[in-house]
Amino acid sequence: MRHIMLLNAKGGCGKSTLATNIAAYFANEGYGVALADYDPQRSGLDWIERRPDNRPEIVGLAGFKEGLKRVPRSVDFVIIDAPARSHGAELQNLVKHAETIIVPVLPSTIDMQAATRFISELKAVGKVDRKQAKIAVVANRVREYTLIFEELDEYLTTAKVPYIAALREAQNYVRAYTRGLGIFELPEYLAWPDWEQWEPLTKWLRSVRSQP
Repeated sequence: MRHIMLLNAKGGCGKSTLATNIAAYFANEGYGVALADYDPQRSGLDWIERRPDNRPEIVGLAGFKEGLKRVPRSVDFVIIDAPARSHGAELQNLVKHAETIIVPVLPSTIDMQAATRFISELKAVGKVDRKQAKIAVVANRVREYTLIFEELDEYLTTAKVPYIAALREAQNYVRAYTRGLGIFELPEYLAWPDWEQWEPLTKWLRSVRSQP
């Protein structure tokens, strides 16, 4: 059973969006998938409740209540939507549950400054320091050809952790979420630009480079 965690101490960076789309991706690849929502706002669980019956099933877990106690044995991937403001002992405990950690970063000076501190703290966590968990960063909600995206792109390129993908800000993510779908479950004519942007991330997640 593989555990992939979306993690950033700063709120509002798109962890839930990435978590739901990664869950939908692996479910459509034929794997058993569970989404563990550690956010009391229940964004991931609300998404699962909207999910159509004719789409591959994704098990919802209220991580903020019970952790990972009720993961079915049939599950191949557990996607963990971690809470914001995780530091210290809480961060250490969260990382214990993950083999792969993705840190989404928004194109803003505040987010880049916060990411610098958080990534430094994350790299010092015992499991990551011992290379028992792999971490990577993703530029999220970007607008291409803007100065702030160029700044973010340069920052992540030099962040000394794998920089896997840059995902645009698009209404497709809103369309998918409100229908309980992932970006890969939208019609091709609508979502093909997003599919192309996701390809480096899904390729990395499937590779041994993303696993300890």
